[in-house]
Amino acid sequence: MLKDPRIHKFRKMLAEAPNYEVWKAAALELDFLEGNAEWKEDFASEHYHYELLYDRLSNIKQYRQQNDFERLKRALREGLHHDLGNMGNPALYTHSRVGTKHLIEEYIAQACEALDFLCDHPVPGFPVADKLQFFRDTLTSYGRPTLLLSGGASLGMFHFGVIKALWERGLLPQVVTGSSIGAVIAGMLGVHTDAEIPEMLVPENHDLKAWKWRGLLSAMRGEGLMDQGQLRTCLRANIGEYTFEEAYERTGRSINMSVSPVQTHQKARLLSGYTSPYLMVWSAALASAAVPGIFPPVTLMKKDINGNALPYMPRLKFVDGSVVSDLPIERLMHLYDVNFTIVSQANPHVVPFLNDHGLDEKLSVTNLPLYLMKSEIQFHGQGVFDYLRKRVRPELLRQISGQMYTIMAQRYSGDVTIAPSYRFKDYRRMLANPEPAFVREMILAGERATWPKISMIRSHARISKTLERCVRRLKQQNRRSAADLRLINSADSGPS
Repeated sequence: MLKDPRIHKFRKMLAEAPNYEVWKAAALELDFLEGNAEWKEDFASEHYHYELLYDRLSNIKQYRQQNDFERLKRALREGLHHDLGNMGNPALYTHSRVGTKHLIEEYIAQACEALDFLCDHPVPGFPVADKLQFFRDTLTSYGRPTLLLSGGASLGMFHFGVIKALWERGLLPQVVTGSSIGAVIAGMLGVHTDAEIPEMLVPENHDLKAWKWRGLLSAMRGEGLMDQGQLRTCLRANIGEYTFEEAYERTGRSINMSVSPVQTHQKARLLSGYTSPYLMVWSAALASAAVPGIFPPVTLMKKDINGNALPYMPRLKFVDGSVVSDLPIERLMHLYDVNFTIVSQANPHVVPFLNDHGLDEKLSVTNLPLYLMKSEIQFHGQGVFDYLRKRVRPELLRQISGQMYTIMAQRYSGDVTIAPSYRFKDYRRMLANPEPAFVREMILAGERATWPKISMIRSHARISKTLERCVRRLKQQNRRSAADLRLINSADSGPS
């Protein structure tokens, strides 16, 4: 049977799409031409518990139609569970390019509409303070997504495209974590409000001069191949003088940065508004970007009670977060009730080992040899560097071996992993100051890599994002109610 010529046309549109609207239009046409639209209409599938989802959906609809607010509250409070019925199963997002089973999409839409209704409309016996507690408890129970931005030097400009694609679809997580260049971009995002994100995504609005060559003699003296003063100036220009606490108060975004210790008897740290509220964001980004050999170790800086800058733990120095903890997923789970991880992976030594689904690819006859080769390299590499880091001398070689071991032993993928397709010429740009044209090129690459993942991310993240927005609106209502009450009390206590 001859292939429909329209398929080639729309696949070309898909690959060259300048924005999500064009990409989605082409993807929907391909879904129709390839017979995927019918698959979405059919509820039944072995990949998820569709009967459970159907029952939950029916209950929510019934209680809303009957204005039975008490049962609706109970149904949402006890029934909202992340990945209910395995509706986030990756197998449900490989049949079509846009969307998944309509039952899943309708359940998520109805649950979000019901949450917004309870949040924004007066409900008898359900005052604002009680609503706020209800939504906080439900969010804690349900959990939230996080975006993790990897290292990758100048190639990390790719992360801007991932951020743009998620932000435009209302799916940018409130919790964002970065290592190395990922920490720099997380820091920039953390000090820009949602309204300022379009401005943040314009390359000409930033200082892009991060790299300045110092030479091999400087590196041999332990001062690094590159000028750290140049990077510091760049970061302070792009991030400002905010602390983690001040950044959160400005944007409501929880940013986190991984740093690795230089000294023994220290562990990798996750710097954030929880763990180090008074630490200056640019200082944490500088430490997380201090790649050994490229930049020297960093003494972190904080603000004192009077707003003056001074060293934070001056006896300790830190380096690149990617060395030990590129993706600190377990720590984020403890701090923020994270239940779903979106990883933007731009590390040049990792990307060649990734595939469309991250590192956990299903085996087939065609990819088995490549999979075995990758596994052998990783297994034997870990063994060699583990041996060297424990026994080799001199000390410099032992430290390098230890860093190579931790790099090879780490996990580099998430529940969804978004990665670029590098060309050889891209690697030459790693340690060069990016031109605005290159940044725009990488932003588009990040967007195009994210668009095919949007449907799966939405299924996992939309309910928790709705809960977060409801909590923010209810906090504002609560503050207004308290202010009104103070105003009334002040009027009543005034002179008669």
